[in-house]
Amino acid sequence: MSSQAISVTVAYGSTKHSITVTSQEDGKSPTVKDLSESLTQVTGVPSASQKLIFKGKSLKDMEQTLSSYGIKDGCKLMMIGKRNSPEEEAELKKLKDIEKSVEQTAKKLEKVDGELTGLKNGFLAKDLQADALGKLDHRVKVAAEQFMKILEQIDALSVPENFNDCRIKKSGLVKTVQDFLAQCDKMEACISDHLTKIQSKNLALAD
Repeated sequence: MSSQAISVTVAYGSTKHSITVTSQEDGKSPTVKDLSESLTQVTGVPSASQKLIFKGKSLKDMEQTLSSYGIKDGCKLMMIGKRNSPEEEAELKKLKDIEKSVEQTAKKLEKVDGELTGLKNGFLAKDLQADALGKLDHRVKVAAEQFMKILEQIDALSVPENFNDCRIKKSGLVKTVQDFLAQCDKMEACISDHLTKIQSKNLALAD
């Protein structure tokens, strides 16, 4: 079943935009969120800064369907809201670039995690484990270093008070990186724990 679409006209400032809103989910009626996202693409105004008005009423609930507000084909709506300033957009771009490097480092960490799980499940000959664990430990330390550098980069960005989108993104990124750093600590502890077990087994065997 295909998505249902609603075509509306949205007045923004002195411009009128004709927009056909389709739902992100098949067979569902388009929601206020779907309309808001379409408007972001057309006007550049972020969803968080938009105020959508239909027949004098503000469309506050993003999850509500447009039809539940009585909006159907041919209806006229109004949008109030301002685009981010070019300065804020530039800061947001920096944060997005940082986000990319967070994702790349996270992927490396994920690989280490997968290999570590395999190793713990005995996918590697016993005599090769210590060496492999040492290498994994090194990779976790490298990832942790990268995350620390990223934190410094984020910290170095001074975001003005009024750059709301930037501030939200910045604090979100900080939290994400801190979570990954905690994960690095856990993995290092897990590796050293496993190494200790192997070494004590080897000692026991040597006796």
